Amino acid sequence: MSVFLAYIGPGAGFAFLGSFLSLIASLFLTACSFLIWPFRMAWALARRRQGFRKAKIRRLIFLGLDGLDPRLTERFMAEDKLPNLARLKEQGSFHRLRTTFPALSPVAWSTFATGVSPAKHNIFDFLNRSLASYAPELSSSRVRPARRWARLGRWRIPLARPTVEMRRKSRSFWKILSDHSIGSTILRVPVTFPPEEFDGRLLSAASTPDLRGTQGSFSLFTTRLERPTYEGGSRYPLRRTGDCLEGSLEGPDNDLSVEGGALALPFRIVAGDSGSATLEIAGERHGLRRGEYSPWIKLPFRAAPGVRVHGIARFLVTETAPEFSMYVTPLQMDPEAPALPISHPSYYAAYLARLLGPFATAGMAEDTWALNEGVIDEAAFLDQAYSILAERESQFEHALSHTRRGVVACVFDTSDRVQHMFYRHMENGDARWRDAIEQLYRRMDGLAGKTMRYVDSDTVLMVLSDHGFCSFRRAVNLNSWLRENGYLALTGGGAESGRYFQGVDWSRTRAYCLGLSGLYINRQGREASGIVRAGAEAEALERELIARLQGLRDEELGEVAIGHVYATRRLYRGPYLDAAPDLIIGYNEGYRASWEAAVGQVTARVIQDNPKAWSGDHCVDPVLVPGVLFSSRRIDCEDPGIEDMAPTALDLFGVEPPSWMDGKPVFHAL
Repeated sequence: MSVFLAYIGPGAGFAFLGSFLSLIASLFLTACSFLIWPFRMAWALARRRQGFRKAKIRRLIFLGLDGLDPRLTERFMAEDKLPNLARLKEQGSFHRLRTTFPALSPVAWSTFATGVSPAKHNIFDFLNRSLASYAPELSSSRVRPARRWARLGRWRIPLARPTVEMRRKSRSFWKILSDHSIGSTILRVPVTFPPEEFDGRLLSAASTPDLRGTQGSFSLFTTRLERPTYEGGSRYPLRRTGDCLEGSLEGPDNDLSVEGGALALPFRIVAGDSGSATLEIAGERHGLRRGEYSPWIKLPFRAAPGVRVHGIARFLVTETAPEFSMYVTPLQMDPEAPALPISHPSYYAAYLARLLGPFATAGMAEDTWALNEGVIDEAAFLDQAYSILAERESQFEHALSHTRRGVVACVFDTSDRVQHMFYRHMENGDARWRDAIEQLYRRMDGLAGKTMRYVDSDTVLMVLSDHGFCSFRRAVNLNSWLRENGYLALTGGGAESGRYFQGVDWSRTRAYCLGLSGLYINRQGREASGIVRAGAEAEALERELIARLQGLRDEELGEVAIGHVYATRRLYRGPYLDAAPDLIIGYNEGYRASWEAAVGQVTARVIQDNPKAWSGDHCVDPVLVPGVLFSSRRIDCEDPGIEDMAPTALDLFGVEPPSWMDGKPVFHAL
């Protein structure tokens, strides 16, 4: 989804100002901390003892396996392929876990963190729409550049900090535990960017941008003359100069320069023998071999005299003769010098990098769009995904071994990414990759087994997923259906539009779609150009759309594409309900919103084949894709939901869940 989630980044100005102010603040705080350290430690120990006075356990471990499907899990357990999860089920319990409406990762993990419905935490999809312009924007966070600048010759100096806003509302359970002097280590739980302050450590995950300010944009450098365009990345030429190839790696926009433009880092490639090459970049030389990723390479982009923006990337030579091509992963913020806050405390990311090695920092680190576009193949994608998994495993194990009490929570999204990209092979695809998803589940089972070594009589382990999975064979563009049926109008009477509702006539449009699950009424007083009156008129239109869309058939295949349509106001209550889609579309298995519909585009056809490698999904009727929940202790409730995890965490440490939480603790006899 990276191309749909891209947004304008803060540029180098943030990096300069943030680094400069952080340096001054760090020197001052270090001196103060050194002087008061003995008193702070004594006070912290006293508060911690008091905080655990009512606790029922000493430690709680949440192992999140994003997208682990209960049907596949049950099947592989029955075939004795998941021995550790089977043992956890036998010793404790196993349940299917109700997910959120809609069954999208940012929505579900926000409910995991807060224990409340989307109408109370304000996350309804990957994308939200601007009520003023209808333009899509990232739902989970917002980065705004500095508003005041001073000019000094050809340079611009920021006079104020840019703002980085977390758009998820309500309070996380680790923040509430912090108020009671109970610490937590939260690793890569989605929708934690920017990191909040609390008693503990946190490394941000989904919605954390790459160095360019997007949600993941790859680069392909090649000597080939054809000029294809890519949705999730960019293609750059390589110039032949003697025996060398020369290129320039594009970085973030340079906000410090009056001329603006993107920063660039030139490089040279010297071809060797038998598929080898030498990359010369930033004054360093790195050996490359065709088909093998380089380690993370540090990339300092010079923004101004004495000012650099630090990134990292991995390089992969994909062909050497007669043409030369090289793929570069999306530029990650260097965890040792991030341009944006990605951890709490701010030094935690650098601490992990220096202790365990550099690691991917972008929220969508696995480059699904490079595989979608054929820039890398399945083998290269799996190599990348499993190397990122290994990075996170080492961070998780370090947290487990250094946390005697409190919460350790880590979400692994490799299980989600591999299923997205390999589902087609499991059904009827390439035999070489037919067991890729089974091997993935075995790998997740091994991770659960390693985690179980840290479980004792005072520890509770909960292994969970936010949703399940199913195939995505056919794509549905409801904007096209709305146009065909008179609910959406285009200027000039055309049949197709551009992205982001370009060409939509809002004066004649009553409903529109954006994102992966929602349909919106174009309401007066809410949308800038709304025409449907709130109240009886809007409610009548909702009922009409539900009646016509529920059971929508794919006439070409003779199947039902949409099983159910849900009125959001009947699903949940909360202060942010007006920001939600008015209807949530419950697609049947095999169907999902089309890539074009997700970004507000109208196409000629309503339903067509999904041609991309991204062939598995969960953006369907949530009833079809529950998650899983394993526990080392027996769960007492019959129908647990992901909203129950936050109040359970509080209850296990003797903290009364607040009345605003929708979930309930799942242990009663403990």
